[in-house]
Amino acid sequence: MDNALRLIGMAKKAGRLEIGEEPVGASARARKARLILLAGDAAANTARRAAHFGQVGNVLTLTVPCTKAELGMTVGRTSCAMLAFTDAGFAASFAEKLAAQDPERYGPAAGKLEEKAVKVLQRQREQRQHEKNLERGKKRPWAPPPEPKKKEGKKAAPAGRKAPKPAGKTGKPGPRAPKS
Repeated sequence: MDNALRLIGMAKKAGRLEIGEEPVGASARARKARLILLAGDAAANTARRAAHFGQVGNVLTLTVPCTKAELGMTVGRTSCAMLAFTDAGFAASFAEKLAAQDPERYGPAAGKLEEKAVKVLQRQREQRQHEKNLERGKKRPWAPPPEPKKKEGKKAAPAGRKAPKPAGKTGKPGPRAPKS
């Protein structure tokens, strides 16, 4: 467990960790959180809120086998019940370290996070390559946009005149019936 806690400290130093209920909720709503961690001895209300944050941000929520005091000591506070990784690589590494200790409980989560981390890394590579191409002046050749397709069912009105409205659909009320 020490290696996993050290990873939390490294993520904090790198600025890839949100600590506390409010920052975790804000990062989950902004879809920046990649993994929400909950202390093993967190209150039921805190666990409920963490689950809600996970649903709102489509983020995986894990309960770790640490106390609030142990998590707090890792991040430089007296206690910490909830925190979130904002980096996919840190989140995948942390879940992998947990899965090494308890494969049944954390194995599926580690697999999901590893897949997400690979996708994020691929997008970052593509973005860097795109930026390099822009710097070097490599661009796709310009091609004119395709012309819109014309509908053949209706006739076009001559330029400068409006098309006649169909009979009976003028939008004006018809003649009133005489009162008896």
